[in-house]
Amino acid sequence: MPISILLRMFQVFYVYILSNKNNNVLYTGFTNDIYRRTLKHKNGLQGKFTKTYKVNKLVYFESHNSADEALHREYLLKRWKRKWKNELIESINPNWRDLFDDFVGEREIPDNIRE
Repeated sequence: MPISILLRMFQVFYVYILSNKNNNVLYTGFTNDIYRRTLKHKNGLQGKFTKTYKVNKLVYFESHNSADEALHREYLLKRWKRKWKNELIESINPNWRDLFDDFVGEREIPDNIRE
């Protein structure tokens, strides 16, 4: 089996929710590299909305085995009421802490995070 097919079979896609310091603004996104994408948000390199509202705290994420599945979930979450999103976040992160801290010990922060 070609390596490209094997890589696609084991690729993971993420739907994530970011918040700002006061937890009053939410952003829902999709990526295949949650570490890199969160770094971009934290450094103001990923999108005007998150930069403007300083939305850079990873408060929720979930993994999916296919891009289609993750994109569909992102589509649904973006249409949820704020109350439902809060309940989802609090189901795994009741204190709204930055979950990115869990990744920092696992990987080095690259000098240049631009793709």
